Amino acid sequence: MKRRMATLPDLDPPAVQELASRLRANLARAIKAPEHAIRDVLIGLFAEGHVLIEDYPGVGKTALARALARSIDAEYARIQCTADLLPADVVGTNVFNQRENKFEFRPGPVFANVVLVDEGNRASPKTQSGLLECMQERHVSVDKHTHELARPFMVLATQNPIEYEGTYPLPEAQLDRFMVQLVLGYPEPDAESDMLATHGDRDVVFDLDAVADVGTVLAAQAAAAGVHGSDALRRYVVALCGATREDFRVELGASPRAALLLFRAAKALAALEGRDHALPDDVQALASSVLEHRLLLAPGATPDDRRAVIADALEQVPAL
Repeated sequence: MKRRMATLPDLDPPAVQELASRLRANLARAIKAPEHAIRDVLIGLFAEGHVLIEDYPGVGKTALARALARSIDAEYARIQCTADLLPADVVGTNVFNQRENKFEFRPGPVFANVVLVDEGNRASPKTQSGLLECMQERHVSVDKHTHELARPFMVLATQNPIEYEGTYPLPEAQLDRFMVQLVLGYPEPDAESDMLATHGDRDVVFDLDAVADVGTVLAAQAAAAGVHGSDALRRYVVALCGATREDFRVELGASPRAALLLFRAAKALAALEGRDHALPDDVQALASSVLEHRLLLAPGATPDDRRAVIADALEQVPAL
């Protein structure tokens, strides 16, 4: 049975910009992260996309997800991935109710609004595949019954780039479902010193107050979707993705889904900046975050070639 959605407030792009400013300020209280990383997380939120964070332990990945959920007064769940994690542990399962003599569905953690999938590459391929339907279709199917997920619904998945023993690299089909990939990195010394001062005696995330609610976020998503993207901009996005497919360093270039998500992300960035139309500048600003992790390199290419492929495509493809 589909959920009934309450009437949402109407937000124009300037209102989305003001909302994004409040969220940035709130997140900055809990985590010291680069501006582009916070921007990409908000784009994922407003464009109904998912975010992949590949970074070292202890740089604030979990704190970022928790702070985001508290900032929008949303339900938060964490899935700690291990080799013995089962798909039912993620999506839920049917449990027999002896009192009523029937099976009842017990939802899993993916039924939250903000779901942190911690160290996703430590889960088995079978469990990783259980997330595919959730991320793309925003529902799960258990024993031929479909269960709608909460809205908004956002997955923030993490993986450690330095430990590969006992891991299962995320397949291309799953990587392609993440709108953006980002790296938090280590903070600057002054920022790290400030973090010690503010976090030295308590977890600041617990002190955060909500600056929005899920209804406002849904309205912001609708406003971002309504941002105008011209036919010329669509052709530009398609040409960029096409250029990655023709590059000799790439075995598998950006997919049509990548083009769609880049287009949506560009519209969300325009809304974050208070504009009612997206520009080629928005596409160029997000091309690396949206496209880089989707490229399957040809034999002999190096990881640095991913960034070079995107940079060359931006240089060679004229903005229409």
